[in-house]
Amino acid sequence: MTQISARLPDEMIRDVDQAAKVLHRTRAEIIRQALEMYLEDFDDLNIAIDRLRDPADRNMDWAEARRALLAAD
Repeated sequence: MTQISARLPDEMIRDVDQAAKVLHRTRAEIIRQALEMYLEDFDDLNIAIDRLRDPADRNMDWAEARRALLAAD
């Protein structure tokens, strides 16, 4: 595993330390998990953007989406 260093604001470090204390984790575990969650969201966002840009992928307006969702219930 590669080790990195980053400069973070003191307030953010206090928040990380508080989360670590409450969750009984290390500071590194909290930061690692936060980065994993961020990167998962980033990947999901990129997939969504790619789909929106794909002319072959069908887009629907809100009214059509609402009808489809309500019909599924």
